[in-house]
Amino acid sequence: MSRFSSTFGATAMAALFAVSPAFADGEYAILMKTLANPFWGAMGEGVEAGAEEAGVAYIVQSVESDQAVENQLNVCNTMLERNPVALVTAAINSTNLLPCLKAAQEAGIKLVDLDGNLDPAILEQEGIDITFSIGSDNVKAGGQGAEYMVEQLGADAEGPVLVIEGLSGNVTGQKRAQGFADTLAELAPGLEIVASLPGDWDRGKAASITNDILTRNPDLKGIFAANDGMALGAVESVYAAGKGGEVVIIGVDGNSDAVKSIEQGRLTASVAQLPYLVGKQAVENVKVAVDGGEVEEHITVPTLVLTKEVMDAGTEPLLEYVK
Repeated sequence: MSRFSSTFGATAMAALFAVSPAFADGEYAILMKTLANPFWGAMGEGVEAGAEEAGVAYIVQSVESDQAVENQLNVCNTMLERNPVALVTAAINSTNLLPCLKAAQEAGIKLVDLDGNLDPAILEQEGIDITFSIGSDNVKAGGQGAEYMVEQLGADAEGPVLVIEGLSGNVTGQKRAQGFADTLAELAPGLEIVASLPGDWDRGKAASITNDILTRNPDLKGIFAANDGMALGAVESVYAAGKGGEVVIIGVDGNSDAVKSIEQGRLTASVAQLPYLVGKQAVENVKVAVDGGEVEEHITVPTLVLTKEVMDAGTEPLLEYVK
């Protein structure tokens, strides 16, 4: 039973989620970050597709931004009032939803960590058992970004590199940045990370960081951003500085805005996380768990280095999941 349209305009989604649909028996509650971000919009489409194929009732809710930690907890608590059979959450950080997750566990609700935003060590410390986590391997995604940067610049390349991290305290961004840094050091030791700074998932802040680092390092060779929104902010500053095409810029997510920028030859690449596939498989697997079946504790969805060449060739099977 579908609960929302596959059109994910931010205004339309905000209006829709302001209305509380009628309760449904066996409902799946799915709490995302913000559907204003194309990454989560694509994941919402995957949730809808998976739920319709599985024939289950569901409700999706989100908050206004990737930083609305208190509001996300409030929304989570409100969703528990519906007494769902499963609670699938994409937490803004590793701790903000802990009270809600504890309450859900006490109520016998199955818990799913969507996109790997919860820290297993913190969950263990708090006595919270999730049914499964699903998402991409974020360390690997960062490593793939480094591998592609080295392909473009050469293993013997030397010079400064900028890393723009996600929101401070968010395990997803930390893993992506660490995976990039470790792989870059291994493959091209002459490329030096001169700054690794939190961009808070914000395009404007990433643009400002890039401008500052470019001023201090006019010979900047590459930029790795922990999501596409920040990568696109970096693109803006690089082109404004008259260095378009001179700096390798790589993001993570593979969202629709990044795809357009890659097609235009501005953003170099994005490590596509395939959020549509994550959302679809999350619903499919939680149905198996609700029905009493066995589900792997950690489900890893593949990633794809999305470049203009890959898109122009059109032969990569995973391209069908890039939304």
